[in-house]
Amino acid sequence: MAASLLRLHFHDCFVNGCDGSLLLDGNSTTSEKFAAGNINSARGFEVIDNIKKAVEDACSGVVSCADILAIAARDSVLLSGGPTWKVRLGRRDGLIGNVSGANSGLPAPFHSLNTIISMFQVVGLNVTDVVSLSGAHTIGLAKCATFDNRLTNFSGSGGPDTTLDTTLVTELQNLCPSTSDGNNTAPLDRNSTDLFDNHYFKNLLNQRGLLESDQILYSSNDAIPTTKTLVETYSNSSSVFFSDFVNSMIKMGNISPLTGSNGEIRKNCRVIN
Repeated sequence: MAASLLRLHFHDCFVNGCDGSLLLDGNSTTSEKFAAGNINSARGFEVIDNIKKAVEDACSGVVSCADILAIAARDSVLLSGGPTWKVRLGRRDGLIGNVSGANSGLPAPFHSLNTIISMFQVVGLNVTDVVSLSGAHTIGLAKCATFDNRLTNFSGSGGPDTTLDTTLVTELQNLCPSTSDGNNTAPLDRNSTDLFDNHYFKNLLNQRGLLESDQILYSSNDAIPTTKTLVETYSNSSSVFFSDFVNSMIKMGNISPLTGSNGEIRKNCRVIN
């Protein structure tokens, strides 16, 4: 569940700040779970429920769901072989979900590099944060539906994405036939699926990034010198990657937190008190 828990924190922080709003149940107009970037893909909510129950049993009304997401993300990285860091605490939980904000604010695999960079800038993150946090794709899986646009008639070209290794194209075409429902999964970091390391960036150098939004960091015509240079740096040094990743995670965890008397400490992460 490591990659899924890490992603929950990211998708929470990018919408209304790190306020646990993603965890609220509801319907397609009230719950962020129904937004395009979350429906049928965000998972791990039961793990958060179990953590919250244990915490409430030990000390009721003290630890927010937003803080639990931040800590779970850190521990997911650490337990997958990655770095650790001190998580700043004291976030409070929001009272409403923001479906339209989730639909407009979450980066998608099909977005251009410039679009992704501007979405990060909106929440106070920079180009280094884009590249280092993309390195979270060193663990986890993605559904065919998130990358099968690269396998045939890419951008109307009539053929596959030319920035995708040809051997990989064949493998992925077999995994994701045009007749399939798009739900088969492939590892985001081939040959190092569950280990949090810098192998994701080595794949980008060899045109083996799975998502279009991964490979464009290195290969796209948009790829600004900064993103390309960072990919090369991280591929050569896991310590530089880990250091930048930690800094970026701390920055992301600080996006617009609710403090003081704003928000609340939810008793159940799925509903407001």
